[in-house]
Amino acid sequence: MQWRYQERVLSLAVFANFSQLWARLLISPIVPVVLVAFDVSKSLVGLALTGMWAAYALFQYPSGILGDRFGERRVVLVSLGAAAVATVLLAASPSFLMFGAFVVLLGAGSGLYYPASSSLLTRLHERTGQALGFHTAGGAFAGLLAPVAAAAVSVRFGWRPAILLGLVMLLPAFVLFALYVRRTDPMRPETELRERLDPRRALGPLSDPVLLHTTFLGVVASFTWQAFTSFFPTFLVEYQSFSTGRASVVFGAVMIISVVSLPLLGRLSDRLPRDLTLAGALAVGGTGITLFLLDGGLGPIVAGVCLAGVGFGWGGVLHSLFMDNLPADDRASGFGLVRTVYMLFGSLGSVVVGTLADTSGWQVAYGFVVALLVAGLLSILGRRAVSQVAS
Repeated sequence: MQWRYQERVLSLAVFANFSQLWARLLISPIVPVVLVAFDVSKSLVGLALTGMWAAYALFQYPSGILGDRFGERRVVLVSLGAAAVATVLLAASPSFLMFGAFVVLLGAGSGLYYPASSSLLTRLHERTGQALGFHTAGGAFAGLLAPVAAAAVSVRFGWRPAILLGLVMLLPAFVLFALYVRRTDPMRPETELRERLDPRRALGPLSDPVLLHTTFLGVVASFTWQAFTSFFPTFLVEYQSFSTGRASVVFGAVMIISVVSLPLLGRLSDRLPRDLTLAGALAVGGTGITLFLLDGGLGPIVAGVCLAGVGFGWGGVLHSLFMDNLPADDRASGFGLVRTVYMLFGSLGSVVVGTLADTSGWQVAYGFVVALLVAGLLSILGRRAVSQVAS
């Protein structure tokens, strides 16, 4: 019975993670329509979307604190409910100012989800790599379906119904989680929230060299993901002379392989050293991106798709590495803190790679990404070498 409950919670968490990311990814495809509807510039829409992702990153830490204080289940339900409310308000926005405010609200509500749910899964599963790999795959799968659904609905019915597609996933996720996930006891019910939000107390976990190094690896992974998802189709069109349709197919293929590889790499990390598993993923992903930079025809592209897709399955491994090194009574808040830090720095991937592509070309832009992956790989191998010498 315990096993069945664990699998039930994992299934519902995968669906909930899919739902909260689905609601946010519905927005990008409708941007051209929103520009016309509100008669605003791309820069203003871009500012609103940046605000959404920044709010998502910043609310990772409060998610962990609230999970420790009130229990993870309650925080997950608040997150899903807040995202659903924000979706309705966003679809009903009477002005662009309100549209921007509700986009940020959607990011904040969604931001409460991941650390609390990951802490809950870590409590229930011994094989955290596999469990968190499946959990992360739920969000990656939303990246495949949400843009297509939003584009199809907006063309036929307008952008407001397209935004309301978020409720199609968020409401069932909320109801199922409320009905079938048991109440979770808080790990730190006595802790004052003001104390946990003190900057000196908040940054405490980053004084641990192991967690600080793992946070650096999180920055590398997040930066790479942002750079790849933001510009890869454009890169294929401009650098490889692909048509827009062919570039979309290649991009989709990488995403599909990454969805499959997430739980597989997570399971592998439950059997092998996690840092070496992550090092292998960084090496494979970097090799895949390098192959895209070659002008060698179909072969390097196919190999690049496979290698990049497998390499991008590092999410469950990375998150499990954090969980392994966080104390049990500080796991949710600690994970929320490190996610806020590495996601904020990782969000620079879009602007850095976009700027490098404009000023120096695509080879330099994605060459920088590969160099960053190599730095992550070498840092893992270097730490292992130092540890072996010290022991």
